[in-house]
Amino acid sequence: VPQADSSWRRERILHVPLCREDCEEWWQDCKDALTCKENWHKGWNWATGTNRCPWGSVCRPFSQVFPRPQDLCEKIWSGSFRYSPEPRGSGRCIQMWFDPAQGNPNVAVAEYFAGRRRSSPAQGGTEAPQSDRAGRALPWALLPLLPLALLLLPEG
Repeated sequence: VPQADSSWRRERILHVPLCREDCEEWWQDCKDALTCKENWHKGWNWATGTNRCPWGSVCRPFSQVFPRPQDLCEKIWSGSFRYSPEPRGSGRCIQMWFDPAQGNPNVAVAEYFAGRRRSSPAQGGTEAPQSDRAGRALPWALLPLLPLALLLLPEG
């Protein structure tokens, strides 16, 4: 989990892989809604004590601000998520929406990336290092999910 220089948090998630279907459904559900900003992490007008659009900004449909689902998922929270081509149930991407009665599919994702981190060469393992920055950030970004995921594992 990368450190964050912010008055309201000390750490943040970065480049968490979001399953293709979740990203596409999120975009589909919001494409006609209005927004005045591409990056919701910063730049709001807090003069009234609540977040308002910056002075002079114009509200536009999400589909104009974020022309593709990938744009929405990767830009709205300044890189917290990345669009993954992986499907739901692959164990390689986070599902934002799921039926808890069917179990938490993100448990497998947290375990997968935690295992990759443990087996990386820097940790004495044999797995080849990731070639891109996002890949290296993933295990730490998912570790905050691990305690919750482990609580949801069946006993036995």
